[in-house]
Amino acid sequence: MNTIHVDVVSAEESLFSGEARFVALPGAAGELGILPKHTPLISRIKPGSVRIELPDGSEEFIFVAGGILEVQPNCVTVLSDTAIRGKDLDEEKARAAQAAAEEAMRNASNDVDLAKAQSELAVLAAQMAALRKFRGKH
Repeated sequence: MNTIHVDVVSAEESLFSGEARFVALPGAAGELGILPKHTPLISRIKPGSVRIELPDGSEEFIFVAGGILEVQPNCVTVLSDTAIRGKDLDEEKARAAQAAAEEAMRNASNDVDLAKAQSELAVLAAQMAALRKFRGKH
């Protein structure tokens, strides 16, 4: 079977390392789909879910809060400061963090604080979308 090696790594741990038939993730310019023997590529990735189709047909979901993607013909590497396995996403925690970010936006005293709160809110919105997508598949 034609597969590609995939590594998904956060600042804290390796979340996935193994063979896959296909990888889909949110690139900076749109959704990227990667198959074995893909043309080499380096790209920024946006917050969202990395979907890894395993050789047995099952799928692995990992939420990333942005990062960098490197593709070589036989290897895909996803580097992200923050990454969470789909099964570990916690809707209650995400909603609480989203409420805190919204409060921080309302209380922002300068443009820097506002931009930071908006950025956090965008990541949390992507996390909630990834959670819904993961739950829809399981």
